Amino acid sequence: MSMKVTLLGTGTSGGVPQIGCTCGTCMSTDPKDKRTRCSALIEADDTCILIDCGPDFRQQMLMRPFRKIQAIFITHEHYDHVGGIDDIRPNSLFGELKIYAEDLVAKHLQERIPYCFTPPEKRYPGVPSISLEHMEPHVPINVGSLTVVPIRVMHGKLPIVGFRVGKMTYITDMKMFPESEWDYVKGTELLIVNALHYKNHPTHQTVDEAVSFAKRVGAKETYFIHMSHFVLPHNEAESMLPENIHLGYDGLELEL
Repeated sequence: MSMKVTLLGTGTSGGVPQIGCTCGTCMSTDPKDKRTRCSALIEADDTCILIDCGPDFRQQMLMRPFRKIQAIFITHEHYDHVGGIDDIRPNSLFGELKIYAEDLVAKHLQERIPYCFTPPEKRYPGVPSISLEHMEPHVPINVGSLTVVPIRVMHGKLPIVGFRVGKMTYITDMKMFPESEWDYVKGTELLIVNALHYKNHPTHQTVDEAVSFAKRVGAKETYFIHMSHFVLPHNEAESMLPENIHLGYDGLELEL
């Protein structure tokens, strides 16, 4: 089965360029240095799923043909990863959409945007047709022709999830990868992982930490996401990385 992964967004919580900044990356005219908030679209056969749905979702989807999304998988509840859920409402033309989240994440979503999760009989016109579904690490979830396995990672002290889908592993906002999880990334051929910037950060990997993690995973190709404006402009930063490790960029399509 072939699979296509589209990096809809590759930036950190503030996006790139950052408002008011005049650094080299923010002032760059290279489209690869324009980074919206992180999200990825995964397609295989007649199946289409989304990982995270940030505040730039509408902008990201206006740039591509819109097709039915069967499910959204949420890594964690921070705004830059869930702020676009209300904008999923056009997908309601295709019927109900499932959002998979851990229980605490689901609780937070219901508190923040309760109208998005009302029962069908109580929905008013225009409200997204969404059902919240339970998800937990290591328990596979089948959606169409895809099987998604949540993986536990640590975002500082906050437990969040990454995802293994076929031979692809997607991880964002990670600082530490527990030893117990290594079996779940064995055989990864495409690794997509966060690399915030070059200086140490309490809740995110640096570029050097991401390179070390990628080397241990041993994927054929690795692409960095969740990058801040402190990462050098694309071509310069890319030239400093090992041969099979790259900077991701918005709109990049990867085939497996």
